[in-house]
Amino acid sequence: MADLEKKLLHYTGKAIADYKMIHKGDRVMVCLSGGKDSYTLLTLLNTLRLKTHNKFELFSYTLDQGQPGWDDSGLRAWLADSGIPHLIESRDTYSIVLDKVADGKTYCSMCSRLRRGNIYRYARDHGFNKIALGHHRDDLIESLLMSILYSGEVRSMPPKLLTDNKRHIVIRPLVYCQERDIAAYARQQGFPIIPCNLCGSQANLTRARVKQLIAELAQHNPKVPSNMLNAIGNLRISQLMDKRHWNFGGLEQQMLELDPSDSSEADDSPEPWDQGPVARLGGIPVITE
Repeated sequence: MADLEKKLLHYTGKAIADYKMIHKGDRVMVCLSGGKDSYTLLTLLNTLRLKTHNKFELFSYTLDQGQPGWDDSGLRAWLADSGIPHLIESRDTYSIVLDKVADGKTYCSMCSRLRRGNIYRYARDHGFNKIALGHHRDDLIESLLMSILYSGEVRSMPPKLLTDNKRHIVIRPLVYCQERDIAAYARQQGFPIIPCNLCGSQANLTRARVKQLIAELAQHNPKVPSNMLNAIGNLRISQLMDKRHWNFGGLEQQMLELDPSDSSEADDSPEPWDQGPVARLGGIPVITE
């Protein structure tokens, strides 16, 4: 087995274990779009399935949305050779997108919503309890930065998600894998890629800018991307300012409940009563102005 495949399998298996993505008896539906990420995901999961002696079931689902120029002949041949159970379903969502999206606007958002609706429908109708998507490390950190800069929220893509209707669990086993490794693996394997620009819509310029920003920062510090990924799973709620998740109003009460005999210091920063007039309440200094 090539070193690159070993690396990707290691990180995929680690993500599955860390977030308990797949259990014995699960019926996992992989969403195969025809891009490098989903081909890689399906191939790696099939290898892991064989290594576990079929402890989980694997199925490949592809949605033909009716974009002009769609050619899945290579994908069909590849699936036939793989021996993986699969379906390529035709649903003309492209016409709906053209009808609903104003001229000059990107199609991606509505196209994605319609695709997701069909994925959930098929999984529900055929009893698949896990839906596997091919998002990788770079997708997660780009989404995080986009959300911070353009939406005013700290959010990204979770590795494991219960859908709103609580009927399915979405998993992203490639969250530890780098896009450049996936791209190299796809070239190595010769996957018959179907491009994602068939509809002719304008590129997602926001994501492209964020991707470029991260790449520029990584030139000066190669750890930037991995640090960003670690940050998603290493929140310090007390160091943020979300009133829903931290009781700022209760800090004074915690201060008053402090044991006067406890002389330990949390840090070396000056105490607030060293910086202005103070009074004492129950033995605890408090700022008076």
